[in-house]
Formats: sequence, structure tokens, C-alpha cells
Amino acid sequence: MLNKRWKYKNFNMGDVDQEQPEKNDSADESEDEGEVLEYSPCGRWQKRREEVEQRDVPGIDYAFLAMDTEEGVEVVWNEVQFSENRNLKAQEDKIRQVFDNLIQLDHPNIVKFHKYWTDTKDGKSRVIFITEYMSSGSLSQFMKKTRKNNKTFNLKAWKRWCTQILSALSYLHSCNPPITHGNLACDTIFIQHNGLIKIGSVAPDAMHHVKTYRKDIKNMHCIAPEYADPGAFGPPIDIYSFGICALEIAALGFQGNGGESSVHVTEENIKRTLESLENPLQRDFISQCIIKDPADRPNARELLFHAILFEVHSLKLLAAHTFVKSLSILPENLTDEAFIKRIDPNTVFAEIWCKEPVQWKRSQVPNLELEKFLEDVRNGIYPLTAFTMQDPPTKTRPVTPEVDNPQKSEDQNSLDVENRLVTSSSCNVRKDDSSKYHITLMLKMDDKMNRQLTADFSKDDNADILAQELVHYGFINKSDEELIAKLINDQLMTVLQKTNIPVEGS
Repeated sequence: MLNKRWKYKNFNMGDVDQEQPEKNDSADESEDEGEVLEYSPCGRWQKRREEVEQRDVPGIDYAFLAMDTEEGVEVVWNEVQFSENRNLKAQEDKIRQVFDNLIQLDHPNIVKFHKYWTDTKDGKSRVIFITEYMSSGSLSQFMKKTRKNNKTFNLKAWKRWCTQILSALSYLHSCNPPITHGNLACDTIFIQHNGLIKIGSVAPDAMHHVKTYRKDIKNMHCIAPEYADPGAFGPPIDIYSFGICALEIAALGFQGNGGESSVHVTEENIKRTLESLENPLQRDFISQCIIKDPADRPNARELLFHAILFEVHSLKLLAAHTFVKSLSILPENLTDEAFIKRIDPNTVFAEIWCKEPVQWKRSQVPNLELEKFLEDVRNGIYPLTAFTMQDPPTKTRPVTPEVDNPQKSEDQNSLDVENRLVTSSSCNVRKDDSSKYHITLMLKMDDKMNRQLTADFSKDDNADILAQELVHYGFINKSDEELIAKLINDQLMTVLQKTNIPVEGS
């Protein structure tokens, strides 16, 4: 078993000055420290004092605003306390399986699930998980403001929203095994200022392994008839909930209850609202979603091909998706010559070969309009739905290794893998008065994040052992092991030669 001795800190380039041990304004520092209530085991996430609305997510006891110190963005720190009749040890494997699956989800229309861990506080076991913070509000909040001046919702915007939600559901349902959201409602669907839709809330499956809880009665109109049957829990439940949400969005509420979903919504309210829609394709689309028999409901993929939503993708959209996926054409990766060519108004973007060739040049497209469209495509506002969608990835993003977490198993399979590569590195090794050595590594990762690693080691250790530990604990990628081992060995040899100590082979 390797000895876990490494300590680390991550920071952006602009944060280097803040790493000094002393700060000028001690009063501000004291005030900031008072706002931090708790730290994650790895130190990356800092729980703040401000509470966040729980957005009607069943089972969550507390939700606080937190700071991601690596990315420099706000996130949500969610806490779930175990029910008295639930035992942490008995449920640990199931919790790990469910939450590990949620962490791997990576879709532009799903609120990102970053990390989770279990611990005990005040004698009570709890699960803590970090999610993306959606500051712009839910669809319910948006509709409440919109219905004051409108009786129905714009059809074009409705199509765009439905497409994004179905794209997310199709992604979830294509997982193996399929992931059922189970809590889809306008309160758990969020909209950003640019029109990007994201579905939030943790699947109830995750909460069921932690605690028992009462359902939120105000959203029961979104629950499928078969929900009470444990054997029927599956993707068709989400399709029914989506259909109710699509109806509520289209009509900006329900007929007969003042448009408020917080008031109990009956089947009669749903029927009258559906009949009030003028577009027959829209009525048919929603009717198929809320069929009583789950076996007769279409799946998310089939709904994307319904006549009300399906459109043949334009060449412009296809080109935009290809463009945003190509790393070589990002501004920071372009040479000066390529960048000048890119902004040249005479640059040909597309050309149709015929008797009279037609060219599409940059000068024909306003800069702001083009850049906004590319940004919208990059953010997921215009997903490609007419093609086979990609399977959910096995690992979605680089993760921060945890340090000094007594709850964490030391088993190799439970340790994180660093997917980022080192682009530059430096090393300093010094010998103290005793027989111990101290090493400091500065690594710049390929996402421009800087990582500082420190450790103490003895003369019995060598560069290969230290590099192997860095890989084992997820601080560097396996492909960087040889490079870092050589870097450490070179510095170690320099120190040993200065102290006239025989150099051992590494």
C-alpha cells in the first residue's frame, strides 16, 4: 500500500499573487473566512452561508451556495441526512453506484453533477453532493412573469425548449442501465439568459437509498399514473412528466386554476388546457406523451421526430456544429496567419459548385450575428436531433483527487484518474537538517489550471516511486509518469551531488 503523503493546491494563473502567506487587508480576510462554513475533503469546494432554494427536489435537506476554487464559479452544496431507519454502511455500495453514474453525465441540457462524498456530522450520517448553480431561475418562475402579458407561448420558442428537454431525456434514457429522472416538472427545469434549457434535480433513485421522504403535493400533476408501482419505474414516467410540462409551457399554465401550478391541478384542468391549444400537431404531440398506458407512449427519440418538432438541419447548423467541435480553429490555437485569414472579409466559408458557382463569404455575415450563433450552438441551444446521438461517455471530465478523507477507500478502483495532461512543469528538491527531503512540483495542466504538489520523502524513495504515487492518486495522467519521473530524478541527483551523497539509480 502506497503512503499517501502528497499535499496539493490548484489555482489559475491570475491567482498566483493570492497564494502569498500574508495579505494586506486582514479585516477582509477575516470577514471572508467567516462566510465559509465548511470545506470539501479535497478543499476544492467551500460551503458558504447563503442558502439556495431547493427547487422542489425531494429528499434534499439543505442547499447552500458554494465556491468552486478550481473553476472560480459558484456551485450548490446539497446535503441529505440519512433517515433514522437507513444505515450508511448497508447502503454505501448502492449510493456509490448511483452517484458515480450521475457524476459521469455530461450533457449541455442537464445541470452538471460534480462530486459527492459521505460523512458524519453531529452524530448523523449524510451524503453531500455538488451541483451546477443555476442563478437564472426555473421555467415556473419565467412563466409566472410571462403570463402577465401573454395568453400563450411563442410556438417557435416552445419547439426549441421541447427539443432541448427531449435531447437531455434521450441522453439519460440511453444510459446502460437507463437513468429515469423521476422528478421532471417546470420547477426542476431551468432557463439561462441565453435561452439554454437545463433539467435539474437528482433522480429519486439516488435519494431512496439515503432516506424516506414525502412527495411534494403541488407537482403531483406531473407524476405518471403508474409512478406508485415500483416495478413500473422507468423512462415512460419521464415522458408523461415532459408532456405535462410541454402543455404547461404552451398554455402558460392550466385552464381553471388561474394558471398557477402551485394550485392542485386536476385531470379536467389538463384536458381543458389541451383542448385550448390551436395547433393540432401540438395537441397530438402532447396527447401522445400523456397516454395512460406507459407501453403506448413514444420514447424521447421518437418524439424528436414528431412533425411538430422535426426539421431537416440546415447546412449552416451542421457547419456550426463541426466548427465548434474542432479544437484547431479555436482563437487560442490559431497561428497569426490563420487568425488574419479567419477575419478576412473575403474568406470563403462555403461554396456550391454548379453552372454558376455560389460562394458564401464572411463579409456576407455580420460578425456579432455569427459569433452569437456559434456560441449558442456551443452551449447546446441548437442540438442535432436528426442523427444517432452519442452514447453517454464513460468519464466526462477531469476530477480533483481527494486528500485525507477517512471515509474514502484506498482501493485502486475507488481512486480518481486525471485526464488532463501536463503542458509544463518545474521541480525543486531540498534536504532538511535530518535525513528527509522535501519536494515541490509546479504543474501547468492542459486546461491552463496550475497545480502545486508538495511531499516529504526519505533516501529510500526514488523518482520512479514518487511518480507512481502521483499517478496512483490521480494527480497526473499515466502518460506523464515518465516525464515527471525524469524531472524529479534530475533535481534529486543535483541535490545529492551537492551534499556528496552517492546517487542511487532511479
